[in-house]
Amino acid sequence: MRHWIALLPLTLLTAAGPPAKPVFRMNWPIDCSLGQTCAIQNYVDDDPGPAARDYACKGRTYPGHDGVDIRLTSMALERRGVNVLAAAPGRVLRVRDGVEDRSIRDTPPGAVAGQECGNGLVIAHGDGWESQYCHMRRGSVAVRAGDQVQAGAVLGKVGLSGDTEFPHLHVTVRKDGKAVDPFAFDALTGTCRVGQSLWRQTPPYRNGEVLVSGFATGAVQMRDVQEQGADVQPQPSRTTPIVTFVQAIGLEQGDVQRLTLIGPDGTTLADNKATPLDHDKAQQLLFAGRGRVPAGGWPAGEYRAMYSVTRNGKTVLTHLAKIRI
Repeated sequence: MRHWIALLPLTLLTAAGPPAKPVFRMNWPIDCSLGQTCAIQNYVDDDPGPAARDYACKGRTYPGHDGVDIRLTSMALERRGVNVLAAAPGRVLRVRDGVEDRSIRDTPPGAVAGQECGNGLVIAHGDGWESQYCHMRRGSVAVRAGDQVQAGAVLGKVGLSGDTEFPHLHVTVRKDGKAVDPFAFDALTGTCRVGQSLWRQTPPYRNGEVLVSGFATGAVQMRDVQEQGADVQPQPSRTTPIVTFVQAIGLEQGDVQRLTLIGPDGTTLADNKATPLDHDKAQQLLFAGRGRVPAGGWPAGEYRAMYSVTRNGKTVLTHLAKIRI
């Protein structure tokens, strides 16, 4: 989705000729750890037509998306507070605060028209470079228009304001008023796997990843996982059913997921091999478990949940979760 504060052009960059050396470098703009407390949900759409394609020639984006979405693993983490950081030094141009934190699924149609970015701000970095930060928590924006900020300065906190259904930071980078891809600056229009990274430390591209995994006493819903993360309650015990779940993002059409629950003695208690995905999935929830508790309860010890994704006959993703009961 496109986002803006005031009237900011959102045209994608069309480059011609040899790529110029970028003079702008970005630090990571959020105080989180990729693969642990956050993940990149969507990249910039680099396709010039109606289709959508990210810089790696894959589909972790959607048509017209002009920024990078860095997603927190749960609302519980958002409530604890995660700082948004200035990607580079500069001067704050515009600020908006006061937009309610509420999932777009729970928002009346049209309620965020003109405020799709939610609470956020724009920073000018000189030489035509700007960065924009969206979906921040209401009341958390810590800077004002005209303020000078250094790289890494706290700008506010990640929230759920504007046009979003999960807590994340949307970051758009512009050069001379045009949105550019910070993973592939100056790439020729219609190309991918080329261009220069603007990141000081470029985050690795992941072929799908596990956002959250955990254990529960029964079937879980996506809303529960998005709310509580891995700490979905109640947790299983020796006298309750035991279920394991995985929320994965960035899966592709044809991917085959498998989730296996293994007891302390190595016995397979549940094995869920899903049917191949019929289309790319921004997020997917899979679970497996046993509802009938054996006489005397489950054996004490460590239970393991093994998750894998097979793509074109090759395993591209594995994940292991454990619980001791």
